[in-house]
Amino acid sequence: MLWILTWVDLGRGIWEWYNGTAVLYVDLVTPLIVGVTMAIAAFFIYYDRLKGVRTSGLLTIYWILFLLTWALVFRTKVEQIQNGGLTTGEVMRIVTFFISYACVIAHFLMSFFVDLPPAYEPQKLNTSPQESASFISHMFFEWFSKMIMLGYKNPLVDNDLWDLIPDDKSGRISRRFNKTWSAEKAKYKNENEEVDDDTARFENTDVDVLIEQPGRKKGKPSLFKAMVRVFGPYYFLGSLLKVVSDLLTFVSPQLLSALILFTSNNAPVWQGYMLAVLLFVTAILQSIVLQQYFHVCFTVGMRMRSAVVGAVYRKAMVLSNSARKESTVGEVVNLMSVDAQRFMDLMTYLNTVWSGPFQIILAMYFLWQYLGAAVLAGLGVMLLLIPINALIARKTHQLQVRQMKLKDERIKLMNEILNGIKVLKMYAWEMSFKDKVKAIRDKELDVLRTAAYLNAVGSFTWVSAPFLVSLTTFAVYVLSDSSHILTAQKAFVSLSLFNILRFPLVMLPAVIAAIVQASVSMTRLSKFLAGDELDPDAVDHSPTAHGEVVEVDNATFTWGKKDEPILKNINLSVPSGSLVAVVGQVGTGKSSLISALLGDMDKVEGYVSVKGSIAYVAQQAWIQNLTVQDNILFGKPFDPCLYHQTVDACELKEDFDMLPAGDQTEIGERGINLSGGQKQRVSIARAVYQDADVYLFDDPLSAVDAHVGKNIFDNVLGPRGCLKNKIGHYDELLEKNGAFAEFLRNYANHEDSESTDEEDVPPSSPPPIFEEELEPDVDADETASSDVIARRNRTIQFKRQRTRTSSSDHCKSGKLRRRKTDRDIDIKAQQKKKDDKLITTETAETGNIKLSVALSYMRSVGYLICSTIALAYCLQNAAQVGSSIWLSQWSTDPLNPDGTQNGTATRLGVYGALGMTQALMVLGSSFSMSYGSVVASTLLHSKMLVRIFRAPMSFFDTTPLGRIVNRFSKDIYLIDEVIPRCFTGLLMTGFQCLSTFVVIVYSTPIFAVVVVPLLILYYFVQRFYIRTSRQLKRLESISRSPIYSHFSETIAGVSTIRAYGLQKSFMKQNEIKLDTNQMAYYPNIVSNRWLALRLELVGNLIVLFAAIFAVVEKGKINDGIVGLSISYSLQITMMLNWLVRQASELETNIVAVERVEEYSSVVQEAELVIDGSRPPSHWPAEGSIKFEDYSTRYREGLDLVVKNITIHINGGEKVGIVGRTGAGKSSMTLALFRIIESASGRISIDGLPISNMGLQDLRSKLSIIPQDPVLFSGSLRMNLDPFEEYRDSELWDALEHSHLKDYVTSLSEKLEHEVTEGGENLSVGQRQLVCLARALLRKSKILVLDEATAAVDLETDDLIQATIREQFSDCTTFTIAHRLNTIMDSTRVLVLDAGKVAEFDTPDNLLQAKGIFFSMAKDAGLA
Repeated sequence: MLWILTWVDLGRGIWEWYNGTAVLYVDLVTPLIVGVTMAIAAFFIYYDRLKGVRTSGLLTIYWILFLLTWALVFRTKVEQIQNGGLTTGEVMRIVTFFISYACVIAHFLMSFFVDLPPAYEPQKLNTSPQESASFISHMFFEWFSKMIMLGYKNPLVDNDLWDLIPDDKSGRISRRFNKTWSAEKAKYKNENEEVDDDTARFENTDVDVLIEQPGRKKGKPSLFKAMVRVFGPYYFLGSLLKVVSDLLTFVSPQLLSALILFTSNNAPVWQGYMLAVLLFVTAILQSIVLQQYFHVCFTVGMRMRSAVVGAVYRKAMVLSNSARKESTVGEVVNLMSVDAQRFMDLMTYLNTVWSGPFQIILAMYFLWQYLGAAVLAGLGVMLLLIPINALIARKTHQLQVRQMKLKDERIKLMNEILNGIKVLKMYAWEMSFKDKVKAIRDKELDVLRTAAYLNAVGSFTWVSAPFLVSLTTFAVYVLSDSSHILTAQKAFVSLSLFNILRFPLVMLPAVIAAIVQASVSMTRLSKFLAGDELDPDAVDHSPTAHGEVVEVDNATFTWGKKDEPILKNINLSVPSGSLVAVVGQVGTGKSSLISALLGDMDKVEGYVSVKGSIAYVAQQAWIQNLTVQDNILFGKPFDPCLYHQTVDACELKEDFDMLPAGDQTEIGERGINLSGGQKQRVSIARAVYQDADVYLFDDPLSAVDAHVGKNIFDNVLGPRGCLKNKIGHYDELLEKNGAFAEFLRNYANHEDSESTDEEDVPPSSPPPIFEEELEPDVDADETASSDVIARRNRTIQFKRQRTRTSSSDHCKSGKLRRRKTDRDIDIKAQQKKKDDKLITTETAETGNIKLSVALSYMRSVGYLICSTIALAYCLQNAAQVGSSIWLSQWSTDPLNPDGTQNGTATRLGVYGALGMTQALMVLGSSFSMSYGSVVASTLLHSKMLVRIFRAPMSFFDTTPLGRIVNRFSKDIYLIDEVIPRCFTGLLMTGFQCLSTFVVIVYSTPIFAVVVVPLLILYYFVQRFYIRTSRQLKRLESISRSPIYSHFSETIAGVSTIRAYGLQKSFMKQNEIKLDTNQMAYYPNIVSNRWLALRLELVGNLIVLFAAIFAVVEKGKINDGIVGLSISYSLQITMMLNWLVRQASELETNIVAVERVEEYSSVVQEAELVIDGSRPPSHWPAEGSIKFEDYSTRYREGLDLVVKNITIHINGGEKVGIVGRTGAGKSSMTLALFRIIESASGRISIDGLPISNMGLQDLRSKLSIIPQDPVLFSGSLRMNLDPFEEYRDSELWDALEHSHLKDYVTSLSEKLEHEVTEGGENLSVGQRQLVCLARALLRKSKILVLDEATAAVDLETDDLIQATIREQFSDCTTFTIAHRLNTIMDSTRVLVLDAGKVAEFDTPDNLLQAKGIFFSMAKDAGLA
């Protein structure tokens, strides 16, 4: 229609011209131009629909511009009609114009709506409205109003969040970044590598290899360049928006100049109103552009964080051992949290680097128009401030580096402490280690305090800068020439330009500091991402690889390129179907050989190939925080037949019976609610279920009972086991009667020994369907009910026969073999899965932030300091208002006849004094806030630290460590650095807004009429926002912890993940968790833009009314008052925006205080020391222990794990504790140390009830060698003697008796040998011996050995037992052992069964009684 109408106009014009009628050229050119543009618009409409574009920003802007420009034409046409005398041609043009204008309006209105989606596009659930929003909706963020309303009505929950748009999803971002980073790395040669080294990389989530090319550049790859290539184009769009915004900023002072001029001359009133409207329109346009710019910046920051977290996670999967030593888990978590956050923060204001100078140059140019060369004086002041800011920036950089190192050190130590918290509590070391953390924290706070004071000086300089610039400029201007008069126009237009200058002058130092911080983070991140990686070609996995299924040819391996080789000249050839055992003493390289075959070691030379898929069982079982079934499936589809066969073979059926939700029971982090044997059997089941080509078992049976180990060996590896088809020549191995045959006889079951005591079931018989359950496991955290426990023994004889059923029979009778109890478990699982969830879900508080949280922070700062800060800000703003009013009065001073003014020096002096008062008040408030914030940080961290260290083990069992670490990293960072800044910003902007309203009302009292409605509107807008924003921040905080928990879990099991080839799967899980977090973060940043735009619209209304009232009051008020009023109103838009942003940022970030307070009130253990109930210093003198009707459970609400035990152990007795896995053995030791408290009954040592004494007094008098050896990063000396209580001679004596002296002597650093995080550079056996040395040093009267020799060879085990007999001859010892030979010389043996005492007598008497102990000894070949 529009196109036709334009051509009608053109045709009419040509016809008139042809017929000699006078035609204006505009009547010919305009239809032609409009017709062409309409044709182009039609093309774009068609093209967009063809491409599925549902809304077009280009077309929307086109219709808006058309609408605005034709508005002037519309006015002309109306005037023509009013004037009359129209020709036929003019009438026709008017008619076509009105029809066309109506069509343009219709098109503009239609641009508010979007086209329907293409029919072929699939509909998604929970899709973000952003994808279907119109251009105008995008500009005003109207599409987000739906969530604002939803959050206002009800607190938001996870299900309310929208999915991310494709461009924001971490998978897509990570792939782009990894591809670019890999290309960047390919250009350079790592200086630490040889020319022919390979560099592994991830591209598109696959492991690729980039062979080092001779043409590579020397140097280091630039992470900055990679980020620019990935994020630069979109960020450049934001830069363009920033240019437009900056230009619009300088339009307002020019309009202000015109408005002041208007009030002092006789111009018509309509000009005043037009200027007021132009001020309003300019402000609105600037608001829209500015908020779109911020949106781009925040989105880039969010995407950058996704890229950093994804890249760090991927790198951690392939990091070499030498590189891993340089980066602890705590440091890497900081890279993902603090450093990634710094990149996000920097993106918002990075453009200030060029925008600041651009604004300064423009401001100086316009100031020159009013004040001439005097502006050079102001420029000189700015130049003088540059070296001051540079000095502050350099000092800040140095402090930043130190602070980050200390933060890394603290988080690293916290991570290690939390991983070994149970052992620390047993050693009674937790308070001492708390002091270690506190010592690091004190150093960190010293740096933070210095940085805070430095920032206070910085605040003083930037608050002083705009005032000093204006003061110097005005002073030079009025003093340089007596004819220079400071008029209202010059004063307030200059003042508005100086206010514009304030932002770049304020932000440039802050941005420089942020760049400094980000550069530190960039360096740290670059170093990590450019670190050495494992060579993916170290092991040849190709099916065409030469040699046998496992082939090692003259290979030498090391744990680090600079370390000595661990395995030298290894030659190994393993044919398909072989069963190979690797034996040797502790530290001889058995586990290292497994690692070499997995590709986890650096291959110095030689060739290694492993054909086919691999299943791996680590020496220390790695269990995920998932259900038992998910841990076994490990990503493979569920096959009921294979699954039940695997469960039976690995002796897990009985454990499922006792778990509250069967195999659907959730396992805590690190398998915390499973016993050591259960964890290992789940790990074995995982390997069996994978149905791999090559199986690598690293001491898999050390943590299980001897008879259970025999069963598993037979059921898995034996001639009738699950893997029998993978293993050949079994009988030949036995016939050779060599060392390995002895190994098989130790672990494998034989037909003869089985048939003597077992009820035979013919092999051809169908598998029996049992009505009774096997023995339940009661040693775990979650235990079976008493009625299930009561049902046992009768069917234990059938167990082995059932597992010997062939796999084919098993599959055929799969449904029959699902016994009644299986069905019971499934039903129970469905009913109890939710109720028995072990790991507590992190919940989000709802509703307003409690006033108590803010008061808690203020109390930590100190009420006196808070009052001082508020008073200082109040006085500062009073001085600022006073200086503005003083300037207004100065600008209206009467002139002398010669054109000069009197009292200029006085005016200037008072103006300067008021300005200096402002600066001094800011300095005082900044120093007070700096001091108070450090005090608050100290108190809040210290309180949480103490409470966490004193929390019971049940807290750590149910709380992911990542969640706790998140409190000590991100939340403490917010309290240290962000919340003080928010408080300062809130007070500053709050007082400035108040002073602005005071000045406007003082200038134009009529403005008070609209103040209240505007403030009410303002209040409702921000209340709508606050509810949604607060909840989004809480949801974002909660969804952040799983990222770190998943990462920590991945690092712990990275060898297992790589062995199974599941890197891609785990990376996908990381992306899902990251996207879940971003789904809460992205709405949060959009909500800020939604609010800011609407608040600025309110602020723009204030500008409009201030200008209109100035026009209305023309003649009643002088131009100085007009300048004062409007110049302040121009600031109110930004001030209101910043006020709500600071208020909301404070309210959302103060959640960190809420979260820290939550962990500062966790339930505590019993007192460490109870005055008046302390045992004598020589206690225990005898070491006698008495259990009196003792029962205990792991947590309230769970079943008992130890039941009604009554035994008396004499001082010096050697008691062995046996029982099948889960019988309650470890639970008894935990009860002795009061890790778990009594449910009934009591324990007495030397006649003193342990429940009456403090935990420190109790635990410090006992010694334990735990089942899981825990070491900390640091020297070997520190691990033996953390608190330097013993002499070197005593340390060497302990090492000699623990059979580590030779090994330590061989180390170059001896006792100063650096132990890596978790003791990973020592074998598990060596770690166990270090724990033995600790016990030897303590020389306690009571010693507990919990599977203390499970990870050492038999020879070393014998030596250790001899050491224990010799060194602890007069001590009472509890020995939990799966190797029964280690307890056969015990004074007495305690046999536990289902948490109760089954037998308790000397070994000889128990063997003669032919009870449970006899059957276990018989299984072990000892009877």
